[in-house]
Amino acid sequence: MEMVTDTQSTFKENSLMKIVGYDMTKKAAEKVFSKAGKTPDDVQVVELHDCFSANELITYEALGLCEEGKAGEMIDAGDNTYGGKYVVNPSGGLISKGHPLGATGL
Repeated sequence: MEMVTDTQSTFKENSLMKIVGYDMTKKAAEKVFSKAGKTPDDVQVVELHDCFSANELITYEALGLCEEGKAGEMIDAGDNTYGGKYVVNPSGGLISKGHPLGATGL
């Protein structure tokens, strides 16, 4: 049985979401939630790397905050801000920090 690594799925499949790390983020989130004995429903506040709007939507899905393909609906419902299901980046995200590429990437 051949084991497919994150790198293999990133480049073998014809998916731009996977090229930007969807599988790796999803796998890491699943491990963290499992180890903590929690689910995304237990989360109230999320700080994430919001380098681009599209990346933020992909990350919502990879973290399990919504179903795949439903990030737009999550935003339309207001579930990514105060009064919604989650408060995402109450710090203001990278735009509030000037998005220093080297520092935020690390």
